[in-house]
Amino acid sequence: ERRFMKIESPTHCPSCAHELEWSNHLLYCRNPSCNAKAEKRVSHFVQTVKIKGLGPASINKLNLASIADIYDLTEEYIADHLNSDKLAKKLIFEINNSKDAPLNLVLPAFSIPLIGKTAAEKLSTTCNHITDITEATSRQAGLGPKATENLIKWMDTEFPLYKDLPFSFKFEKKKQLESKGIVCISGRLKSYRTKAEANKILEELGYTVKSSLTKDVTILINESGVESAKTTKARDSGVTILTNIQELIGEIE
Repeated sequence: ERRFMKIESPTHCPSCAHELEWSNHLLYCRNPSCNAKAEKRVSHFVQTVKIKGLGPASINKLNLASIADIYDLTEEYIADHLNSDKLAKKLIFEINNSKDAPLNLVLPAFSIPLIGKTAAEKLSTTCNHITDITEATSRQAGLGPKATENLIKWMDTEFPLYKDLPFSFKFEKKKQLESKGIVCISGRLKSYRTKAEANKILEELGYTVKSSLTKDVTILINESGVESAKTTKARDSGVTILTNIQELIGEIE
């Protein structure tokens, strides 16, 4: 006869003693001041903005209970608590270096549900500064309803606590170069040993290279002399066909 041991679920958080709540068959501590949660938030922030040398053990030894505490650290305090002048100098350097982090990294570091690096990159297309973030700009950037709701709630309730941190809170914009054309290579090349080598040169010159003949391809390169299916399709579609890749490169040079 099989016997089962009944396990009693905990009722209070082992870290802060706050009463636990059930949600989707899981227990959660909803106490925003919970020490364990605070350490996790600080650890996540450090990893995301890439402050090297500040791991969980150091966070604990330095008694970092909030993100703001990181930027209040002094070299003397670190040296005293980590018992190392060398580590203190290195850590202060890393902390100061992190102040240059763009909002693309800083925003995901705040542990906002559903707001990771992908969401931050999307926001960078519609916003320049954190104060540009609104429900409208979030939706325009392509964020979903729940992500937008979480972000706007954070902006209203928590961002005021962080607005004095030493960041510019500006998004870094990706430089987008206008493509000189979209190229597809059919068959083997005679001018280059590999397609990868040719692709690299074409991309450096400002062309976009596709591995298949998509509808947006404007130039097909076929040095093999073989009438491939790609070549026939390209000719029927009015795509420019070149038999020597140097013709294309020569146009730019």
